[in-house]
Amino acid sequence: MFADAQILFQIAGIGIIVALIHTILKQMGKEEIAQFATLIGFIIVLVIVINGLSDLFNQIKSVFLF
Repeated sequence: MFADAQILFQIAGIGIIVALIHTILKQMGKEEIAQFATLIGFIIVLVIVINGLSDLFNQIKSVFLF
């Protein structure tokens, strides 16, 4: 149960950091780099979610296939 909360906090932390970087870069007039930073943050979160789903499916498979 603690691992689930840890993953949520990691995703929230990445979101906050990416939002700060995006805001700072946008105010500096570097909107293209800000969008790139947001895309990189999204990809990192997507990888974390995919790994979590993979673990979930492995657990489900181990329960039903013995």
